[in-house]
Amino acid sequence: MEPKNSPDLMPSWIPATGHALRHAGIHFDAVRIIGMLGEQVAYELMQFTDFRAGPIVRSRIGDRSMYFLLPPGSARACRWPVGAEALVREGAAFVGVPAVHGLTYPLDWRSLPSAQVPFVDAELLFELLVKVVDDEIRAVR
Repeated sequence: MEPKNSPDLMPSWIPATGHALRHAGIHFDAVRIIGMLGEQVAYELMQFTDFRAGPIVRSRIGDRSMYFLLPPGSARACRWPVGAEALVREGAAFVGVPAVHGLTYPLDWRSLPSAQVPFVDAELLFELLVKVVDDEIRAVR
């Protein structure tokens, strides 16, 4: 008899408690978007995907960044605008990943991965980010 797979199983790179640093480019690539721009892009992505955006980690200290977790090797496909930084395997790029439950301050999940949406779609993230940046530029003019 095979064990039944739960659709709610979390990836092995999510710690059971607290939070852990994960090297970008191994389990996922990440795009870090700082401050209110990150908040706005996360909001747009959540709205567009009917709250099935894939994994987004929120940091509540410093620049208060959002980390959008993409499939490994996918962040290089786009030329990210100012305010967004691709974190890939080269170098010492690490991303803090919180547990699903318990005390994880200063990190938490804006959107969890799921079996159906294990990562944020890189192309969709890029499109929405460019749209938000363009809208902000038009609002300033």
